[in-house]
Amino acid sequence: MPHNKKTITEDPFSKQLSVWLSKPGAKTLADLVDHFGEKSFAVLFLLLMALPALPIPTGGVTHVFEIICMLVALEMIAGLRTVWLPKKWGAKPLPKSLQTTALPKLIALLQKVERFSRRRLRGVLQNTLVIRLIGLFVFALCVFAFIAPPFTGLDTLPALGIVTISLALILEDIVLSVIGVVLGAVGAGLVIALGGAALKLLFH
Repeated sequence: MPHNKKTITEDPFSKQLSVWLSKPGAKTLADLVDHFGEKSFAVLFLLLMALPALPIPTGGVTHVFEIICMLVALEMIAGLRTVWLPKKWGAKPLPKSLQTTALPKLIALLQKVERFSRRRLRGVLQNTLVIRLIGLFVFALCVFAFIAPPFTGLDTLPALGIVTISLALILEDIVLSVIGVVLGAVGAGLVIALGGAALKLLFH
């Protein structure tokens, strides 16, 4: 007997995220992991780094999420298939600013990306070694975002690199992963160069 019910995997990711965001109740990290299943690594990277990826100084308020992102990246490097979070972290609700400002903007951006994104070389992105290397690169970018001097906005490009890599994993598009690597590498270079210059000015 045919049926017309549409599964969650058939919907564009922007719609899946919008549906999850509009559900009643608190939006916690544990709820996110349960909802998105095997793609929760990439989804966590995406949501945790969405706020620092905005071109505004965060003043260090996103450090907690960068630390969580580092933990998730380490689990990815270790080859875990599902995300593990301490209960205290899993029960932590997403900030209101993320739910009301960053995520709606992210969903609008996702809709644009999904128009040209295609599944390209998806087998490469599913390779165990490649996944672990991506986890290592994400961890390094998290560190650069974390050590970026507050109120400089230098955490933006490393975070944006992670967001783009996350989209590559979710949409299974290797072109997006290349773009993310380039953005992240440029961002890391700026943190090293401009961050060092800013510290010299501060101490002199």
